[in-house]
Amino acid sequence: MWTYHPDLLARPVPRYTSYPTAAEFTGAVCSSDMAGGLANLDVNENVSLYLHIPFCREICWYCGCNTGAATRQARLDAYVGRLHEEIDLVAAQLGGRGRVRRIALGGGSPNAIAPTAFSALLEHVERAFRTNRPIVSVELDPRGFDRNWAAALADAKVQRASLGVQTFDTTVQKLIGRVQPHAHIARTVELLRQAGIESLNFDLMYGLPSQDSAVLLETLEAAVSLAPDRLAVFGYAHVPQLIPRQRRIDQTRLPGSAERFHQAADAHAFLVAKGFQPVGFDHFARPDDPLAVAARRGQLRRNFQGFTDDTASCLLGVGASAISGFPDRLVQNEKNTGKWHLAISAGRFPVERGIYRSPGDRVRGRAIEQLLCEGKVDLASVLDQTCLRAPLLDFEQRGLLAWHGSTIVLADDALPYARAIAARIDAYRDQSAGRFSNAV
Repeated sequence: MWTYHPDLLARPVPRYTSYPTAAEFTGAVCSSDMAGGLANLDVNENVSLYLHIPFCREICWYCGCNTGAATRQARLDAYVGRLHEEIDLVAAQLGGRGRVRRIALGGGSPNAIAPTAFSALLEHVERAFRTNRPIVSVELDPRGFDRNWAAALADAKVQRASLGVQTFDTTVQKLIGRVQPHAHIARTVELLRQAGIESLNFDLMYGLPSQDSAVLLETLEAAVSLAPDRLAVFGYAHVPQLIPRQRRIDQTRLPGSAERFHQAADAHAFLVAKGFQPVGFDHFARPDDPLAVAARRGQLRRNFQGFTDDTASCLLGVGASAISGFPDRLVQNEKNTGKWHLAISAGRFPVERGIYRSPGDRVRGRAIEQLLCEGKVDLASVLDQTCLRAPLLDFEQRGLLAWHGSTIVLADDALPYARAIAARIDAYRDQSAGRFSNAV
């Protein structure tokens, strides 16, 4: 059972899907920095490709993603057409360097576009980058999924899919603007399995309005009954000062920090009892799923998609707001789709901001990733720059971590504190905490 230490969780912290985090990005990075990153890739370097579709048929009130309503077909068609042009820009700059082993489509909801448009995008990507049987994954909204989409996934031999479920509770669904009957989700799961999806993930949330542990456990029971291979159980991040659509959520109905903590603890205990293997601090997988296998082998990684078995050192992001990660730099596209369109039409990479990663950044970034993925990390290289024993003392005194020489090892009940501990290794954390979410 986890022990609640509110003082150790009081400060909001990053989710650490990159280091430095997006909060450190500046406008000093531009189109030429994306071009340089592509030009520096080795011929045989493994590369993953992410395509961002910033549209949804309906906008959920809780969502922090860069997405808009897919209300005009002409707007969707124009975006997809420009996405094809950006694919050509990236492929031309690569000039045959790198090997695209994985392709992921996210959003938004990729199934906001037509299944024929999805098929054409994948065909273009595989042709432009000369891929050879890549692993393809796609994020989906059950509310816009049908037989035509299932057929498109089957034809494209998509192996992995992630469903935005969030909650099965009808009351909570209404309070977050995402109403989707259980029968609809079950039918979507059936269609996905028939389409050949081998690894199916559900995204679920705790900390939602009018949600308590009993309500959450009912959702988890309903989710497990549909036999997903993976589950991601995220804490809802209520930051209406940054995400205006969240103002539609009644803040007075949100559970407090102690209740959130107990919801996370109850979810962890429930899923472990059901045979799922914990992966990192908020993912769970069947023991035979590639994510669980990677975790057991010490090969788990963390990138912009969360915990992953993807070991590629380079992630190329295509589409408005997409982020590309190179060993020495992080580069983000324009969030504004209008500016994104203009840059590509002018033959430029549509870069808005980013950051170069110093040698120290790379050391700390790898240390934070190891800590979150493996629950332990040798800080010898970091300790050469600054002593971290004092900043981590309060966690050590509560028995949440132990030092073995220069290595820290998290205790079994330290999972909910992992991000807070990682923040003590982060050299950038100062007064920008308001930009981040609750530690649990």
